Amino acid sequence: MKNLQHRLSAVWGHSPVYGKILKSFLIFLVSMFFLSLIVFTFARLAPGDPLVAFYGDAIETMSQAELDAARIRLGLDGPLHIQYITWLAGILVGNFGLSLQYKIPALDVIAPLIGNTLILGVTAYLLVFLFALLLAVACALHEDSLFDRLVCKLGTVTYFIPAFWLGLVLVLIFSINLGWFPSSGAYDYGQSGNLLNRIHHLILPLVVMIASHIWYYAYMIRNKLLDENRKDYVLLAKSKGLGKQEIVWKHSLRNIAPTIINLMAISIPHVLSGTVIAEAVFNYPGIGNMAVNAAKYHDYNLLMLLVLLIGGMVILSSMAAYTINEVIDPRMKDTGGSVWEE
Repeated sequence: MKNLQHRLSAVWGHSPVYGKILKSFLIFLVSMFFLSLIVFTFARLAPGDPLVAFYGDAIETMSQAELDAARIRLGLDGPLHIQYITWLAGILVGNFGLSLQYKIPALDVIAPLIGNTLILGVTAYLLVFLFALLLAVACALHEDSLFDRLVCKLGTVTYFIPAFWLGLVLVLIFSINLGWFPSSGAYDYGQSGNLLNRIHHLILPLVVMIASHIWYYAYMIRNKLLDENRKDYVLLAKSKGLGKQEIVWKHSLRNIAPTIINLMAISIPHVLSGTVIAEAVFNYPGIGNMAVNAAKYHDYNLLMLLVLLIGGMVILSSMAAYTINEVIDPRMKDTGGSVWEE
C-alpha cells in the first residue's frame, strides 16, 4: 500500500494535505473491499436457498431444470469467486443487483429507508450527549453525595442491560399493557409528514438507545470533570470566591471540551450499532432492520448493499474520529508511525 501511495503522491505532488487525503482514500477502499469479500463469502456459505426468497412457496412445484435455470438467471450459479467478480463488476458501474425478496433493484428498496435511519440515529446521538453532559455536570457538582452514588449505581446497572431485552420490556409495558406508544413503525399509515406522529413512534426506540449509551459517556465526562476540578487553577478560583457552578460551567467544562469532542467522534460506530438493534426490536423501517431481514431471507444483493452502506459509515466515522484526535492532540499526528500504516 505504501508503494502505491508514493506513486500516486507523485501525481498529486508532495502536499501533506493531498497525502493524507490519498492515504485515507486508499484505506477506505481496501477496508471496503475486504468487508465485501468476507460478507459475500459467509452469506453464500450460510445454509438456506435464496430462491425461496424470490419464488416463495412456488419453489416446491418447480422441477430441477427450472431451479437450475433460475439460478443461472439470478447469477447464483458457478464458483464462488466467479460470483464475487461478477457482483463486484456490477458494483463498479453502479449496478447493485436485484433484490431477491422484493424483485426490484436493491438500491430502490433502501432509498426510502435511509431517511428514517438518519432521523433515529442522529436524534439519539444528539440526545445521548446532551443528557450525558448534563448528568455528568450534576454528578460532578455533587461529588460523593447520595445523588452521585445513586446515579453511578443506576447508570452502571442500566449500561449492562441488553438493549433488545429492555426494548421488549418497554413494548410489553407501554405498548401492549398501557397502549401509550406504538410498538413498531416510523409513523402511522399516511402520516409520514406528520411530525408529532413521527415523534410518538420515536419515543420508545430513543429511550432504549439513550439508556444503553448515556452512562458510559456521562461517566467518562464526570471523571474528567472531577480531575479538572482538582487542578490548581480551580483551587485558586475558589479562594477568590467563585461559586462551584460557575467554575464548572465557565472553566472546567471549557477546558475538557476537546475530550468531549473526542468522545463524540469515537462514539459514532457505537451509536450506529445501537440504531440497528433498536430498529430490529421495534420493527422500525430503517436500513438496520432491513439488513436483518435481508440476512434472514438470503437476499444477497440487498444484504451486500446494506453492509457496504453501514460498514462505510462506520469506517468513515472511525477515520474521522482519528483525524479529530490528531487535531485535538498534536502528538498523534502522522510522523511515520500512524496506526493507519501498521
